[in-house]
Amino acid sequence: MIVDSTHSRFADQASDGTSEEVREHRALGWRRGMASERGEKLAVEEPLEIRLAGRRFMLTMRTPGHDEELAAGFLFTEGFINDKTELGEIRRVRGPKGVPEPNSLDIVLNVPADRMRSRLKRNFVMSSSCGVCGKTTIDSIRRRVAPASGSARVAPVTLLALSEKLRAGQRVFAVTGGLHGAAIFGLDGTMLAIREDVGRHTAVDKVIGYALTNAMLPLSRHLMMVSGRLSFEIVQKAAAAGVPILAAVSAPSSLAVELAEKIGTTIVGFLRDGGFNIYTRPDRITTGVRLRRSS
Repeated sequence: MIVDSTHSRFADQASDGTSEEVREHRALGWRRGMASERGEKLAVEEPLEIRLAGRRFMLTMRTPGHDEELAAGFLFTEGFINDKTELGEIRRVRGPKGVPEPNSLDIVLNVPADRMRSRLKRNFVMSSSCGVCGKTTIDSIRRRVAPASGSARVAPVTLLALSEKLRAGQRVFAVTGGLHGAAIFGLDGTMLAIREDVGRHTAVDKVIGYALTNAMLPLSRHLMMVSGRLSFEIVQKAAAAGVPILAAVSAPSSLAVELAEKIGTTIVGFLRDGGFNIYTRPDRITTGVRLRRSS
């Protein structure tokens, strides 16, 4: 439950790409051998402190806006909470004069202390092993997330329309050229939610936080698309939300594909310019496309 209404003003402003997410800066441009000074709009990047019951939990860089969704999405995708019922109050930390701090949240969880200690310990081990022992991390994630829905299907023509819809929904990117986007679509291609952020994984946390707080999880009859490339971390977060089909404008990493193969997520990359690549579970694409491997 969000108990401080101040942030709703921030979120409303941010959704329109106004001052909370965009800042003016002077830049010296060089074009065709000539220099000229001009005003440029830059995507805002600021730290967000997240506290749990008053104690500092983490600090992350993000673009202001939808901070409550970011916090909720992070706690869920990283396994600190299992569902919406374990998410208690989310409120702005107030400064010495009682004014809400724009870059600090305090969250009260409905999780017993012993369970929370266990989750903190487990996630510390997983985070430490990531990139050092990929198989250990993948096995841990596979045990934690439910298998993706096998019945979800999407038509190629629907996939091909997603890039344009994602770009059209990225209002702040259109102004600054400096933000990532993540969006949830229905299997018919209807965009249900989109979030932007300087961090690709942070944009994913925001849109999953939206789904969590709006009782949409699991996203077993949906697909997700992100701008840029697909990393291991994004596949992990999407899997936690039950996403069966995950698409990206650019390429996936090798570990992202390995994780997707293990947990049954369909990975679609290079979704742009009238084409795409399917890396895992092509049976969810309704043309009967088979994954062919070169010899």
